[in-house]
Amino acid sequence: MTQAPKTAPHRFSSLLVANRGEIACRIIATARRMGLRTIAVYSEADRDSLHVSLADEALLIGPPSARDSYLRIDRVIGAALASGAGAIHPGYGFLSENVEFAKACDEAGLVFIGPPVAAIEAMGSKSAAKALMASSGVPLVPGYHGSEQDIETLSRAADSCGYPVLVKASAGGGGKGMRIADSAAELPEAVAAAKREASASFGDDHVLIEKFITRPRHIEVQIFGDHHGNVVSLFERECTLQRRHQKVLEEAPSSRLDESQREAICEAARAAGRAVGYTGAGTVEFVANDDGFYFIEMNTRLQVEHPVTEMITGLDLVEWQLRVAFGEALPLGQDKIVRQGHSIEARIYAEDPQSGFLPATGTISQWRQPEPGPGLRIDSGFRVGDTITANYDPMIAKLIVSGDDREAALDRMAAALDAFQVAGVKTNIAFLRALVGRPEVRSGAMDTGFIERELADLLAPQAPIAAADLAAAASAVLAREQAEAASETASPWNRGDGWTLGATRRRRLDFEDGTETHEAVLHYARSGLELEWDGAVAPLGWTLREDGRIDVFLGDRKEAIGALWSERVVELVTPRGRRRLHWVDPLGRHEAASDPAGSFRAPMPGIVQQILAEPGARLERGAPVLVMEAMKMEHTLRAPADGQLVAINCRVGDLVEEGETLAEFEADAS
Repeated sequence: MTQAPKTAPHRFSSLLVANRGEIACRIIATARRMGLRTIAVYSEADRDSLHVSLADEALLIGPPSARDSYLRIDRVIGAALASGAGAIHPGYGFLSENVEFAKACDEAGLVFIGPPVAAIEAMGSKSAAKALMASSGVPLVPGYHGSEQDIETLSRAADSCGYPVLVKASAGGGGKGMRIADSAAELPEAVAAAKREASASFGDDHVLIEKFITRPRHIEVQIFGDHHGNVVSLFERECTLQRRHQKVLEEAPSSRLDESQREAICEAARAAGRAVGYTGAGTVEFVANDDGFYFIEMNTRLQVEHPVTEMITGLDLVEWQLRVAFGEALPLGQDKIVRQGHSIEARIYAEDPQSGFLPATGTISQWRQPEPGPGLRIDSGFRVGDTITANYDPMIAKLIVSGDDREAALDRMAAALDAFQVAGVKTNIAFLRALVGRPEVRSGAMDTGFIERELADLLAPQAPIAAADLAAAASAVLAREQAEAASETASPWNRGDGWTLGATRRRRLDFEDGTETHEAVLHYARSGLELEWDGAVAPLGWTLREDGRIDVFLGDRKEAIGALWSERVVELVTPRGRRRLHWVDPLGRHEAASDPAGSFRAPMPGIVQQILAEPGARLERGAPVLVMEAMKMEHTLRAPADGQLVAINCRVGDLVEEGETLAEFEADAS
């Protein structure tokens, strides 16, 4: 039985934020506006991070690994006591839904910015939560939520539900510990993978089995409760656009609900909150189709996508959290909560969509973003010079927009993505831009499987390079060289506009676009600069704009482009989309990257979690060989063809670098 809390809600003057990145920065901003002293915690990898510099005080809590720093309850509590903090805000992820952490805060006399322990316990186990919802009359997806975890029991449950089924971690969320099994043959591997990932992420490998609803929509409701018995809802969010159960775009409100459906789903969410005596911010998640909606889970914390709710209501949800923790009543009753317009959020990740969305690492060398203002908000915890490592979640920013209606919000999102560039690490910005432009997304005719079904088209090869692209690339080279020469004495010899004292001279620039190399020739004449390509010649001019973009003039045509450099790679944003080109160094020795035939190379830095085959084993194409963990997600390396595993060059637990040879494989002769 859960004990009564020892630490009652009360006003405090200092707040420790037990998180990192954008959510830590976002919480610190509201806390400081409310006059609170803010304390950050950080790992050795985050010593120079933005959230550390924004806080009034910061304490080191451990090495880079999250399990040795941000997940160490004793170190976080110790930092709070050492700094004199009166309360702890856990943000999302890490310890935000850890019942032992909430108990430790209470025992230490610290106010936990979150729901009571009893609510976390009730909703922290998806199995227990579903039982509670069933008793409250909330519709549930058919499935098995019991404690027996042997494969025979789970197999019988899956057979009873009917395939496909969803295997899901009972604790935690965020898309981790989830696998779909389309048949009985796929179930054992799906269960094993879900259990491993659940254990690594949440310390609990219990899973549940649910009927997988085909072509569903994901709709969630933001609720808030206080210590005076009030529970309200702040409308719904549509989170249907997902990839591998991770949300990609979120919006509010849902474009597919009418007012009666909206009230029904919001009332079900409020009922869920009342059933557990909920206080603070929580989110009740549902899966919906044409037949109705079904309870999935309740997240007892602030969600990543909470800004879209803030945009349509004009409310600060972190401020509401803090006021509830002070013991105050909710600032508004249900009848006073109104919405206006439409809001959309895009999650910007350091990842490589063209390589299976593998997490990307690197140092941010340049960062160009649209100007925040009315209808446009950017939440980020990173800046130029920061290094993205494999230790944490790869999200680097959230881009949030709003408009009078959904169409206006989508238009603003498209323009904002076009203006967003990050150099030094690969991102999913181009993928997000393609997604926003799809007619199915524009019309709202999508489901949670849309991205996976349309992935090939969303990642379709670019159109052949155009003359305007070469003009943009050449102009970017000249602008870069002029900037590098700017510190030198002003001189006509440093001009990049093609001026020359004598006769015409020429310069060749080679740009690699994937496997193709394109040649552009600059002619420096007394009359100005000309560009030659594929036998054609036209005048070329360029002007650097105040916002960092470049106006490029090719013949009679002008266009504004964005250009960011990472060493000799330039990312161009033009009216035709994004394109990454490598400017070939004419003095450098260019060697094609060679990958030994048949070797398995680590696709990213990470930890070897499992070795699933022995040297000498015969393998069929697609057979799993190794399992790696990076950024809290599992990645399975599979046999590329039928053949034999020759050697394993790593051990379970090894920390490996990107490109490291992990195993050797010999394919059968074709």
